[in-house]
Amino acid sequence: MQPLRRLACAAVLLAATALAGASPTSPREGAEFLSLPDPQPTDSGRKIEVIEFFAYYCPHCYAFEPKLAAWVKKQGDNIVFRRVHVPRGEAVAAQQRLFFTLESLGMLEQYHDKAFKAMHVDRLPLAQDEQVFDWASRAGIDRARFIDTYRSFGVQAKVRRAQAMMEGYRITHWPMVAIDGRFLTSPGMVSEANDSSGEQALAGTLSVMDVLVARARADKK
Repeated sequence: MQPLRRLACAAVLLAATALAGASPTSPREGAEFLSLPDPQPTDSGRKIEVIEFFAYYCPHCYAFEPKLAAWVKKQGDNIVFRRVHVPRGEAVAAQQRLFFTLESLGMLEQYHDKAFKAMHVDRLPLAQDEQVFDWASRAGIDRARFIDTYRSFGVQAKVRRAQAMMEGYRITHWPMVAIDGRFLTSPGMVSEANDSSGEQALAGTLSVMDVLVARARADKK
């Protein structure tokens, strides 16, 4: 075999070996998931806390949402699930306050998907307070009650808390999922580790989450 051909074959073999070593069902630290150097506190007791860091404007978050929701439903009482809308300057501030207002009003389950649809199907910008107020009113939420909550100290505190959590969890992109205050994974990480994309990467992320939840549960025993 010619030297150049041997080198080319060796390169292909090394690439295949690297991909084979990374798998959503046998995830590697530093590939499909990361361990936080400083574990974050959780308040879920014996249950496993799962947090999704996301943003309404994010198309990848929108694509991940239905699969994630089905996964959460399947987990049942095994986990405590919550979402955190990440900050990203004034252009996203209204969307972030929209999320925390819905959460404070106890309306998140009813209107979360509708907020996503407003951004990605109806193409509403929701970049200004009044745009958010108009959307909430059209969606059937009492306008005055929504505005009062939107401008409340409680929502302001949630926004500040989101910033602190983003820093504590070292969130660099989204959607990103934190498990038990110790592990991070995301479709982006799974895609890069397995040279996959789209539906395959989203499904792979859920497989990684299954493994990490099981590991966290075993560690609690």
